[in-house]
Amino acid sequence: MNKYTKNLNRIEFVITNSCTGKCKHCSQGEHVSNNHIDTESAVKAVYDICNNYKIESLMTFGGEPLLYPETVCKIHSAAKECGIKYRDLITNGYFSKKSDRIQQVAEMLAESGVNTIKLSVDSFHQETIPLEIVMKFAKEILKTGVSIQTHPAWLISPNDNNHFNNETKKILAEFTKIGIEASDGNIIFASGNALKYFSKYFNDNKEIQNPYLENKYDIKTIGFSANGNVLNGNIYKNTITDIINNYEPK
Repeated sequence: MNKYTKNLNRIEFVITNSCTGKCKHCSQGEHVSNNHIDTESAVKAVYDICNNYKIESLMTFGGEPLLYPETVCKIHSAAKECGIKYRDLITNGYFSKKSDRIQQVAEMLAESGVNTIKLSVDSFHQETIPLEIVMKFAKEILKTGVSIQTHPAWLISPNDNNHFNNETKKILAEFTKIGIEASDGNIIFASGNALKYFSKYFNDNKEIQNPYLENKYDIKTIGFSANGNVLNGNIYKNTITDIINNYEPK
């Protein structure tokens, strides 16, 4: 076993870089790429990793992952079959305006084994994403019994009294009314669009550090990009087993 991945216990997939939102706080920028992960390759990677490691959790996100719900569901079905306990999805809830499709996808997610959905709603998402459609999706998820929480982005901190946070709290209250509580969410990271539109809120003299970066000498989470890139390799060119075995920090 590769000494740098001996503590690997989590898998993450960026399903696609495409997004239905145009959020000014997004650390990824404008989402100009249309890449999306190949379903068969992603599913095979899950099985291969689980053959060699005890994986405790798996997450799918994006972009907007539910632009490709069949891919999301097949990945989570594989995770369930492999005995991965925590199977999470982060979505903004806006992938279709059609009620029957929204219902269908909600039922698909439940059947695939997704056990927690984190719904990205806040003042930033709702600038371009209709709350009515997101609420419809949330209600359909509630019918399935899958756990769902709102997962807001906060500017500076949840307690900072700025206009954006105050609007976010109003939006979260609408979900609380139907029984959906909020997670801790996340603090906006000064990168991409966030740095472009909200630079005045960040300390110019403080070094910008990505809080989600892995320790490259002790990989606990293996993260797949939408183009298949992972751990200095690509699953369209080599097997994930070979990529892990040959991994060295750069």
